[in-house]
Amino acid sequence: MKLFALLFTLLATLYSAELNWLNDYDKALQQAQKQNKGVYLFIGADVCRWCDRFKELTLSKKEVIDRLQEEYVLLYLSRDKHQIPKRFKTQGVPRHYFLTNRGEIIHADNGSREVDGFLNLLEEVDLKK
Repeated sequence: MKLFALLFTLLATLYSAELNWLNDYDKALQQAQKQNKGVYLFIGADVCRWCDRFKELTLSKKEVIDRLQEEYVLLYLSRDKHQIPKRFKTQGVPRHYFLTNRGEIIHADNGSREVDGFLNLLEEVDLKK
C-alpha cells in the first residue's frame, strides 16, 4: 500500500507540473485577464477517489492538456486546504467551473469524466460563451 501511495504522489507531482495549476482564485483571475483567457476551476478534495480517477484518466491526456492550456488559466482548489469563495459548491467533488476572466460562471458541472466526455463538456462550454 505504501508503494501505491508513493507512486500516486509521484504521478500527482508530474501531473501538476505538466498542467501548471494555480491555487489562488484572485491570482487566477488576474492571470486570465492578462492572457485574455477564461478560468477552469477544478474543486477537489485531498482524499477523493473520483478526483484521483479524473486526474489519472482524463487530465493526464495530451489532447485534454493542450485544450485546457490553450483556452484557460487552470485553478485547482482543494476543499480541504485552499480558500474557496463561498459562491462555489464544495460538496460532491470533483466539481468543474468554467469562468470568464472576471469570475462570472459560464458553466458548472460535477463528476469524474473520461476523455471523450470531458472534451464534449468543453464543447458544451464553448457554445455558452
